[in-house]
Amino acid sequence: MSVTGSGAGVVGAMPPTRAETLVPHNHLMAGLLGQRDELLRLVESAFPETTVSVQGNLITTSGPDAERVARLFDELVLVLQSGQGLDAAKVARTIDMVREDLRPSEVLNEEVARGAKGRTVRPNTAGQKRYTDAIAKNTITFGIGPAGTGKSYLAVASAVQALQSRAVSRIILTRPAVEAGERLGFLPGDLMAKVDPYLRPLYDALYDLLEPEGAQRLLERGTIEVAPLAFMRGRTLNSSFIILDEAQNTTPEQMKMFLTRIGFGSKCVVTGDVTQIDVAGGRSGLVHLEEVLGHVEDIEFVHLTRRDVVRHKIVADIVDAYEVAEGAPGNGS
Repeated sequence: MSVTGSGAGVVGAMPPTRAETLVPHNHLMAGLLGQRDELLRLVESAFPETTVSVQGNLITTSGPDAERVARLFDELVLVLQSGQGLDAAKVARTIDMVREDLRPSEVLNEEVARGAKGRTVRPNTAGQKRYTDAIAKNTITFGIGPAGTGKSYLAVASAVQALQSRAVSRIILTRPAVEAGERLGFLPGDLMAKVDPYLRPLYDALYDLLEPEGAQRLLERGTIEVAPLAFMRGRTLNSSFIILDEAQNTTPEQMKMFLTRIGFGSKCVVTGDVTQIDVAGGRSGLVHLEEVLGHVEDIEFVHLTRRDVVRHKIVADIVDAYEVAEGAPGNGS
């Protein structure tokens, strides 16, 4: 789709300084450039030394990044042809991937699961694709990274897909009930009522993927079980897709207990953010675990970063600000 060229008569190979992208259909141009050319302006601001000109369906780029920008447009066209729309956030993530010499169309076009009303769940970043690929390939996958990177949501989506395809017979969602500034004893109700606020994010992901009525039916049948980590002790979990969320708040003993519950035909995803440890004494079962289990076959650790944050841009900025502050002298780190 792209044609590149460089200056002639120069001794030695030189980087291409001009490239062309021919967009195959007129209706793709509006989605590619955005309203009032806002997406085109986003590309131009990301590559300020490269000039982009549009004539009909032909996009011409010239400058030091001409070939890369042309490849970016090629990738965006492939995303549009898959039926997806483009917005500023998706284009920004695509720019990041092209800069890393990745193929955004391969990332953004992969289907993880189909949710309620035919909604498709896809990875939005290269890190998320590594994560979902690892879940598909391994018995146990650890997804470690900051808030907003989709660790829990993509794990639940993978679990729903496995249940729908009959790869497993049930889903078990669990997380430790750690007191983060509040006392469980002061909350009303029985133990499940007390820990329900800790499990709410997992319910939210289920309801989004299955709709409340469908999720509730599966919960009532026991096909989906949501329970605090303490309920896992003494059990063997066969033919199950098990997700341990907020694993940074397990103790080493709890982590060992949980990992040894996994039975035949099961798959497990463990998610956590080691910068948000609330467990008493800071003895997290997730910290240093890769040193212990990193060499074990069929286990993979995937580290997500601020580049994988897919919430509002301010979330990535907050993650960055905390990383800078925690790395500053005199902060005890």
